[in-house]
Amino acid sequence: MKRYDIAIVGGGPAGATLGALMAGAGWSVAVVEKAQFPRRKVCGEFLSATTVPILARLGLEATYHEAAGPEIRRVGFFAGAMALAAAMPAAKGGAAWGRALGRESLDTMLLRRTAALGADILQPWSATALERAGGEWILHARSTAGRESVEIAAPLVAAAHGSWEGGDLPSQPQRRANRAGDLFGFKAHFRDTGLPADLMPLLVFPGGYGGMVAVDGGRTSLSCCVRRDRLEALRRRHRERRAGEAAIQHIVSETRGVGEALKGAALDGAILAAGPIRPGIRPRAKQGIFCLGNAAGEAHPIVAEGIGMAMQSAFILFGCLEREAHALRSPDRAAAIKRVEHDYSRRWRSAFAPRILASASIATLALHAPLAAVMRGAIGLWPRVLTAGAHFAGKTKFV
Repeated sequence: MKRYDIAIVGGGPAGATLGALMAGAGWSVAVVEKAQFPRRKVCGEFLSATTVPILARLGLEATYHEAAGPEIRRVGFFAGAMALAAAMPAAKGGAAWGRALGRESLDTMLLRRTAALGADILQPWSATALERAGGEWILHARSTAGRESVEIAAPLVAAAHGSWEGGDLPSQPQRRANRAGDLFGFKAHFRDTGLPADLMPLLVFPGGYGGMVAVDGGRTSLSCCVRRDRLEALRRRHRERRAGEAAIQHIVSETRGVGEALKGAALDGAILAAGPIRPGIRPRAKQGIFCLGNAAGEAHPIVAEGIGMAMQSAFILFGCLEREAHALRSPDRAAAIKRVEHDYSRRWRSAFAPRILASASIATLALHAPLAAVMRGAIGLWPRVLTAGAHFAGKTKFV
């Protein structure tokens, strides 16, 4: 059995950010990540300028800017025959504009930095069980590449495993019955598209929503969410196609702006699928288990804030833990853990609840045909609504 100050389940943006911050501050850290990096992942891949200060804190700002795609200075709206654009609001006090970087690059960059700062990385390893013993947590992990197993003891656990896949850990979601309104996510990369490099359009189409953005390597990312009932109808209509292919074809046929952007473009790699996604606010802390990223709460991807919220939630938790560092390292740490739980939950809600509620409102408009028509009409009359929406979604406010 190995002992650490904290065990982190998940080495994506949330887990790697927390691990790097804590290891850099002198905490002993173990990160358990089940996937082998680099890996592609369903994600919009846009990172707002509001998260760049965290990259700077990790010593990665220059590396990120060198690797990422172009600055995104305009937000757009593609729905039916409508294709509009407005200014992206600039963030103050640092980098003004966000950029997009493929998850195969971003995740690898962050986790390598975490290891360089002194954290122990178990990868590819799966966390299989978590149990309470003697005032601390015992995390059971098993190598996915062999038969090795290990037990990790720590008073604190950070759950950064996302929300899409269930499991046996107390922080993982339970499987629920299928619903017609469940949303499934898809992502595809394209080359040689006609999308302007500085534009990130919101896509609204029957049964779903999505977005496009220029990422690294001259690629354009198209990500989308489609309702289960619409997806099943598309599969019946296009039996010769996979779900992702049917979804992309549906968007192209229903959204002129996407069709024009992808005319002559070439698909780069396989279309990825995941879900159903689970937007909403969830319990964030209990008995020394702290949830980060989507495990704590998930905004509808329509606002393109998933990566930023993951990394920022890690930054908030790190600050809460640092304030109680001395007490947390003492044998009588129970009261300090309670204080951190309360502080983290309060600060998390203040930072992210407005974004999650705003994203739910926008998604409701996009997913229901009569409301989507009202949405198109309003944006057609006042394109600056797009600028205001980006501001309220968290594109300008630093944590």
